[in-house]
Amino acid sequence: MKHGDIQRRGLMLVFSSPSGAGKTTISRKLLDKDDNLELSISATTRPRRPGEVNGKDYFFVSSEQFEAMVARGEMLEHAQVFDHRYGTPREPVEKALQAGRDVLFDIDWQGTQQVADKAPRDLVRVFVLPPSVKELERRLYARARDPEDVVRSRMAKAADELSHWAEYDYIIVNHDIDQSLADVQSILHAERLRRERRVGLRDFVETLRAP
Repeated sequence: MKHGDIQRRGLMLVFSSPSGAGKTTISRKLLDKDDNLELSISATTRPRRPGEVNGKDYFFVSSEQFEAMVARGEMLEHAQVFDHRYGTPREPVEKALQAGRDVLFDIDWQGTQQVADKAPRDLVRVFVLPPSVKELERRLYARARDPEDVVRSRMAKAADELSHWAEYDYIIVNHDIDQSLADVQSILHAERLRRERRVGLRDFVETLRAP
C-alpha cells in the first residue's frame, strides 16, 4: 500500500427506475469509465441461451439449488419473474466488497428493499426519474423494439415504481445522459470517502500521530 492510500470497504450502488428512464444507459457508461466498479451477476433458474456464459451473464442453477440458496440465506435479494427465479448471491458480492471493489445493481424497488434489510451499511440507493411522463413515453416508443401493448404496460407500471422514489438516498432527474452520469460519478466519489467505509483510516491516522 502506497503512503496515503487507505484501505476501503467497497459499496453496493443500486440503480432503480421505471423502464425507459435511462438507468441502463447510465449504468453502462459508468461501468466503462470506472475500473473499480463491477456489475452484480444474478443467479437464475431459466435455461441458458445460446452464447451466454455461466458466471459471466448469470449463474445458472436448478430450481432446487436456488431454493436451497434462499433457505440458507445466501441471496441478498430474489424474485419470481414469470416462470423463473432470479436473485443475487451474497458470496461474490461480499468478496468484492472486502477487496475494496464496488458492485453495481440494476434492480427494482422490491429487490432494493431486500438488500437494505440484509446489508444497509454497504448500500447506496439511486433512483433515476424521467424529466416528464411525455418524455418517458417518447423514449419507450423510440426503442422501436416493443409492441404497443408492451409500451402501454410499461407506462402503467411506471406509476407504481415512481411512488417508491422516497425510499432512495439520491434522486437523478435524467434530462441529459452526460449530466446524469456526472451526477452519479459525484455520488460514487463522495460515498467512497465515507469514514465508515475507509476501514484503514484508524491505522493511517495512527501513523500520522506516531513520533
